[in-house]
Amino acid sequence: MGTRSRLRAALAAGTAALALAGCGVAEGADGSVADADSLVIGVKDNEPGLGSRGANGRYEGFDIDVARKVAEGLGVDAGNVTFKKVSSDQREDLLDEGAVDLVVASYSVTQQRKTEVTFAGPYYVAHQDILVRQSDAASVENVRDLAGKRLCRVDRSVSFTRVREERDVPVLSVPGADYADCVSKLAAGALDAVSTDDLILTGLAAKAAAAGSGPALRMVNAPISDEPYGIGLRKGDVEGCEAVNKAITGMYQDGTAAALLKKWFVPAGLEVTTTVPQFEGCD
Repeated sequence: MGTRSRLRAALAAGTAALALAGCGVAEGADGSVADADSLVIGVKDNEPGLGSRGANGRYEGFDIDVARKVAEGLGVDAGNVTFKKVSSDQREDLLDEGAVDLVVASYSVTQQRKTEVTFAGPYYVAHQDILVRQSDAASVENVRDLAGKRLCRVDRSVSFTRVREERDVPVLSVPGADYADCVSKLAAGALDAVSTDDLILTGLAAKAAAAGSGPALRMVNAPISDEPYGIGLRKGDVEGCEAVNKAITGMYQDGTAAALLKKWFVPAGLEVTTTVPQFEGCD
């Protein structure tokens, strides 16, 4: 190879390396988060109690604290952790594109999602429940009572499908940009119920109550399903998955998980589980 050819090859290699670093992709030899010196973590910013942004712009919530603890377990300094806002319909794409290294965003593990993403955890098992206006609470005691009612549907979230298709309840679909939008529409009378994970509903209902505007909202307390919250990694990162599972286990063993659950959800009246969940496996 001539001098000019070698120079062009070196420049091309350098450009590719810079492009990879600019995407925030884990820099281990095999691209595993287990070898990363820095992490870009996808989180929600509109789910109070789980992932939201305070008045100072800082991310806060259970998922945020879990993400920080996992990063610490992976040996990544707090100063090298960057949070990136994600929505329910972006999570798989952002992982696949390498725009984020991990997703910690009320991300329920499902068989369909496991075809696209490698999941560590779960780090908690939530339960799908139903939120209604207090004035309608007497008429909605379980999922069957949603028949004929207007239920919020968030794109690429499995909650609506679980009610209408898996439980075969003939609900009417009302689109919502996210579950914060759904709860706003519920309070405004634009729909009759919101059904998703109890941790999400608890946080949003508490925020609505604190704001003091609109009608009172009530949790039905009729769990529909288990919702194992996993940490998403790029498909095939088994080494990273095992490292994240080790970090999750440590979080439960040292009492951090129990303290975080008490901090974010117990004051709102939710009964939480403080034992380490059964992991899904990293295949």
